[in-house]
Amino acid sequence: MKVSLIQFDIRWEDKHANFAGLSRLLGGVPEGTDLVILPEMFNTGFSPAADAFAEGPRSLTFEWMRKTTLDRGFALAGSYMVTEGGKLFNRWVFISPEGDTFRYDKRHLFAHGGVELNYTRGSERLVFEYRGVRICPNICYDLRFPVWSRNRNDYDLLINSSNWPEARRDVWLTLLKARAIENQCYVAGVNRVGLDGLDINYSGDSMMIGPKGEIIASAELYRECIISCEISIEELNEFRNKFPASGDADSFTIHA
Repeated sequence: MKVSLIQFDIRWEDKHANFAGLSRLLGGVPEGTDLVILPEMFNTGFSPAADAFAEGPRSLTFEWMRKTTLDRGFALAGSYMVTEGGKLFNRWVFISPEGDTFRYDKRHLFAHGGVELNYTRGSERLVFEYRGVRICPNICYDLRFPVWSRNRNDYDLLINSSNWPEARRDVWLTLLKARAIENQCYVAGVNRVGLDGLDINYSGDSMMIGPKGEIIASAELYRECIISCEISIEELNEFRNKFPASGDADSFTIHA
């Protein structure tokens, strides 16, 4: 599978400007790409004004994503604010040109920052298959909680769409590698760049990491860019068979 990560300077609280900017960047995605991954809150930035910017499940942003996948021929994924059933979610949405749709609601909410105090945390871990790759998504702060993303021999690619501040850059780099090594999987970490409306700066550091913790592809710091790479399930399975560490893992149960 060929995967592209979009490292993007999200325009604060301006959906149409972000759609336009992303459409420009998406024009540079390499031919043959299967999946394009966007950062967390890619349409607004991490604004505290959720009442003004949250959408219904199949509203403006969903339709932009759906049309983009149809026009360009690759799947598209990223998170944005969604309101459903009177509750607010930080929802990661995947849409493919074949019409596949999947959603994941962020499990671990960053209440310390105050921005997600009114959100409802997700209760269901998601794993789905697309073009022969089993995918498990999580969002930003989820990366700190390894039990939630523990590979039970059920996925190949862990995706983290994020707004991860530059101030905690070393943590981001360390945790991305740790999740890849402990889960013997590929990890795609997709972060934004720029200064947001709360004066928080983001360095990017978007990257794809292999199952041994090796960096396969990485983005330039502080700059909008696309990074693309191919991941091989055949090579992944070969490594897992040679070093079957998952067979020694502890069993556990997650309680909602």
